[in-house]
Amino acid sequence: MVGLLIPYSVQRPSEMHVFFPAGQVILGATLICVGVAIYLWCAWDFVSQGLGTPAPIDAPRVLVVKGLYRFTRNPMYVGVSSMILGQSVYFGSARLLAYLACIVTAFHLFVRLYEEPTLRRLFGSQYDDYRQQVPRWLFRK
Repeated sequence: MVGLLIPYSVQRPSEMHVFFPAGQVILGATLICVGVAIYLWCAWDFVSQGLGTPAPIDAPRVLVVKGLYRFTRNPMYVGVSSMILGQSVYFGSARLLAYLACIVTAFHLFVRLYEEPTLRRLFGSQYDDYRQQVPRWLFRK
């Protein structure tokens, strides 16, 4: 929804029917596909390893620290952000870049204010150890 349907609806119809350079289309499509693959991989890990789903009403009952979660604590958000960035590049859309900035800000605030305290409460020292070893986003501070 956040990564594909809303960005698609944010587009102006005139932006969707313009010819774009091949490099722009290829880069945009690649970012979209990488984002979708990241999201699907993480959703699978939530089901198979975490014994839950990405939906907050059925969150994983086991802390997932394998797969892409070895590199960042929030790969799903990175994947969704990649989908939006890809659409922005594909369509050459500044509107989608502004949407991406809003979404990334919302993700960051949600992670800091809700997810991290909740995971600390649910998983205690296991989450604290994981947090010390794996960056929140892509790079260590």
